[in-house]
Amino acid sequence: MDLADALTRLPDNPRIVVTGNHAIPWHTVGLVDAALDSYRLWTLNGQPGLPDRDGVTLETSFVGPGQRRSPRLSYVPSRLSMVPTLFGRQLPPDAVVLHTTRPRGGKVSLGVEVNVLPAALEAAKRRGGIVIAQVNDRMPWTYGDALVDLDLVDVLVDADAPLPTAPVTVIDDASARIGELVAERVTDGSTLQAGIGAVPDATLTGLRDRSGLRVWTEMFSDSIFALEKVGALDRNVPITASFLFGSPELLEWVDGNERIAMARTEVTNSPARIALNPSMVSVNTALQVDLFAQANASRIGARIHSGFGGQTDFFVGAMHSAGGQAFIALRSWHPKADCSTIVPLVDEPVTSFQMTAVVTEQGVAEIVGHDQREQARQLIEHAAHPSVREELHEEAVELGLA
Repeated sequence: MDLADALTRLPDNPRIVVTGNHAIPWHTVGLVDAALDSYRLWTLNGQPGLPDRDGVTLETSFVGPGQRRSPRLSYVPSRLSMVPTLFGRQLPPDAVVLHTTRPRGGKVSLGVEVNVLPAALEAAKRRGGIVIAQVNDRMPWTYGDALVDLDLVDVLVDADAPLPTAPVTVIDDASARIGELVAERVTDGSTLQAGIGAVPDATLTGLRDRSGLRVWTEMFSDSIFALEKVGALDRNVPITASFLFGSPELLEWVDGNERIAMARTEVTNSPARIALNPSMVSVNTALQVDLFAQANASRIGARIHSGFGGQTDFFVGAMHSAGGQAFIALRSWHPKADCSTIVPLVDEPVTSFQMTAVVTEQGVAEIVGHDQREQARQLIEHAAHPSVREELHEEAVELGLA
């Protein structure tokens, strides 16, 4: 079956799930868009360049920069761990477009992006949908749930192209201080979850003198690779992740590396599975944290900016882990908005709450186990920028928190 024939078999306005993040199969997406007048394009963290025209609905549970301001955005709120369930119920896919390696031994590998794709593929197959794979010689071969039987793929589209790589992260003074404060709380033998960016990179940089560290994360980048190179990771435990993004050196390292265990989202983001990891440390960020220790990491001015993602999954899992900790790490002052990130009361929907501590370059505000008044005091005195502490204290009085 060729691609044109496969697409004619789809129902009107089909839902098409496409590999997202930084592994979008751009060539095949263009072919699909040219062939269909209308369809629903479900992409996780869609990047700039996605088709955005009349007839296309940009559907997602985590909004990326290629979807964020589109009038055709259809945001479906969901913890990332629950998206596979949506595919089996409310959001059944009619087609799935993968970005894979070239076939080898009757299989292809999803390479750098596993995530929700196995669940989407299975849901499509159950209802007679089609699976399309853009094969790319430059996609690294990874193992675990990345491996897909070739029998499940209906159409192969040959399109070699270089994969996007992450720019080098510049760790500024504030991020370095935040990372230092978080790293001080991480002991030998801990299990790590952290994303990409200056604060996670600074945190992981501060762990190079640790030993026996493990990795169970939604995604990883070069900062994990750096820990591997200095011997800080437990070489007897696989590095478990659902997707990755980093430098050309990172992509070369993961290619054919059986130490990297790529797993589907239902596994990596299951709070129950996360909780089984010893001393699980989850480091996430937010746009705002209020005096009730509620974090908004998703919305700006009521407009959806991103989504729940894996933050809620990992916070719950880490807090149930033996010796686990969940941190919100952020600057005390938002440089672009020129305002405090510690606020009296978030006026946006809450993304997460009940973390272990909130960390800014000002210090560590201890949250878990304290009553609400002490939580507010900790946030004002240890996390907030000094210029707003008096105002926040006055607001705390009005809120009954002081």
